[in-house]
Amino acid sequence: MPKRRKKLTDRPEIRTPEIRTGGSIDVLSDLLDTLRLATRTHARFELGGPWGFQLPDEESAHIIVALRGGARVETAGGAKPLVLSAGDLVLLPHGGLHTLRDAEGSALHAFGETECGAIRTAQPIRFGGGGVQTTLIIAAFRFRAAHRALSLQRLARVIHIPADDATASPSMASALQLLAAESVSHAPGSAVIVNRLADILLVQVIRAFIAGSGCPEHGLRALADPQIGKALALIHERPGERWTVGSLGKAVALSRSGFAARFSALVGEPPLEYLVRWRMTKAAQFLRAGDLSISDIAERVGYQSEASFNRAFKQSEGTTPGAYRRSQSKRSENAPRGHSDPYHVSDRTEDLRQ
Repeated sequence: MPKRRKKLTDRPEIRTPEIRTGGSIDVLSDLLDTLRLATRTHARFELGGPWGFQLPDEESAHIIVALRGGARVETAGGAKPLVLSAGDLVLLPHGGLHTLRDAEGSALHAFGETECGAIRTAQPIRFGGGGVQTTLIIAAFRFRAAHRALSLQRLARVIHIPADDATASPSMASALQLLAAESVSHAPGSAVIVNRLADILLVQVIRAFIAGSGCPEHGLRALADPQIGKALALIHERPGERWTVGSLGKAVALSRSGFAARFSALVGEPPLEYLVRWRMTKAAQFLRAGDLSISDIAERVGYQSEASFNRAFKQSEGTTPGAYRRSQSKRSENAPRGHSDPYHVSDRTEDLRQ
C-alpha cells in the first residue's frame, strides 16, 4: 500500500481519458454556462486537532481540498463517512448539512465574528487544539439559474478524487498547486484567482467523474457514450430543431427503439423529455438576459407560436415567461451588494459527545 503524503505536492502524471461527444458543441460547457455557475465564496482553514465544524445547510455545492493532513467528511443523509488525505479533493454537489472533523466524535466549533471576519478579509480561519495540523480550502458554489438540468441534479452526492486517482489530469495538479499558493497570497487580485481556480477545479472534478468507471447510472456519464453523447450534443447545439426520437436515433445510427432505450438508461429520462427540459432551461436563460422578445425566444427553442411556448413554459416552471422575466429582473434589482458569507455566526460550541 503506497504511503500517503502529509502535504500536497505533485499528482502522478496520468493521462485523463478523452471524452468525445461527436458533436460540435461541448455539452458540459453548455450546461454550466447556461446555468451560470458562480463561486459564492471560499475560505482557507488551518486547523489543529481536535477540530470539527459544519457547513451551512443550504442549496450550495461545496468543493473541499485537503492541502495538508486529513479530514473526516460526514455528509448529509447518513452515508458512510469519507476520509480525506493530503492531495485529495471532494465535491458535494447538492448542499445539505455536512460535517467535517479530524476524527469521529470531535467537538464542533461554532463560527463567530472572528471567523466571519477572516472570510470577509480572505484571511485563514484558525481554530482547534495542538494536535495534528490540517489545512483545507473550501469553496461554495451556486447555480444562478432557477431551473437545473436533470443531469446535474443526478450527480452523485459525493464525488471523491483521491490524490492518486487515475482520472485526475496533470492540469488538475497544476490548479491545486496554484490554489495552495494563492490562498495564502496577499498580492492584489488573489481572491479573484482563487475563485476562478475553484471554478476550474469544479469542472475538472465533474470531468473526472464522467471519465471514471463507477456509478454508470448518473446522467453525465452519457457524455462518454459515443452515440448518446452525440445525441446530447445535437440537442444542445440545435434545441429549436423539430427533433423526434426517430430523427435523433437516425442521426446517431441507432434504431428508434434502441436509441430510446439507451438514451433513457444513460441519461435517466426519455429523449423528448430531456429535449423539453433543455428547451425550458435555455428559454429561462434568454428571459433572464432580457435581450430577446418572448416570440423570438419561442422560435429559438422550437415552438411555432408564442402561445404554445407560454403553455410549455408554465407547465415546466409554474409561471408564464413574462412573469418569470419580471421576477428575475426584480430579484436582480434587490440583490444584496458585497460579500456573501455562507457560514453561520453563533456564540456557542456544540459537543456531540455530550
